[in-house]
Amino acid sequence: MERELGGSAALPTELEPPAAAATVFGDRLDIARRYCAALATSGVERGLIGPREVPRLWDRHILNCAVVAELMPEGATVVDIGSGAGLPGIPLAIARPDLRITLVEPLLRRTVFLSEFIESAGLDITVVRGRAEQSGVMKEAGGADVVTSRAVAPLAKLAQWSLPLLRDHGRMLALKGVSATEELERDGEALTRAGAGNFEVLECGVGVLDTPTVVISAERLPRAERTPRRRTEKVGSRRAVGRPEGGVLRRSTERRRSSGK
Repeated sequence: MERELGGSAALPTELEPPAAAATVFGDRLDIARRYCAALATSGVERGLIGPREVPRLWDRHILNCAVVAELMPEGATVVDIGSGAGLPGIPLAIARPDLRITLVEPLLRRTVFLSEFIESAGLDITVVRGRAEQSGVMKEAGGADVVTSRAVAPLAKLAQWSLPLLRDHGRMLALKGVSATEELERDGEALTRAGAGNFEVLECGVGVLDTPTVVISAERLPRAERTPRRRTEKVGSRRAVGRPEGGVLRRSTERRRSSGK
């Protein structure tokens, strides 16, 4: 008989949360600990997380995802496509219980894991089995304020899947790595053709995490505001963002990335 997901047993020393976790999750840290335990045990057993990822679950996965909540307005409707083991959707729901989150995932073994953990943790999250581009998913989850994704597909393909799920002026937030600016330069025209605009490369968790999370943000434009002309947005910079309510960081700055990085 498989162990209960996210049980309350003590975590191994190497899986105890770092200090930043208390800052990000506050009085909901225990739920985050249970999620970490579920990933490290059942997540590995079911093939959702590689064993080598276990020692870095907090920094590389859970906290890396949770700080993206800085970009989301109060009470936002969020759709997480290709949610996999629940990243970033579950950390976002733990950090921000005001968010209305739907996880979209096509594989049954993953949706079973998600549903079991959500029920055991008492989280208010909807799980939809399917692909973002399917009409049934768009009917059930469309009109969102925010669509998130992490390690799902290249930016051009993400735009095709994410933008139809957004309301006009809603935002696609794609969690990316150090090559985010280069990816936006490469696929920016594809985003424009898909109906997106106002692109930004943002850093979340500055002052909280040792390595901030890099996010590409793009807005779904109403049809009347879309034009066939070439993209003119500046994409060669990053902007650090702060936590929305009483958080550690409340500054917004721009900095130029040096060439070759």
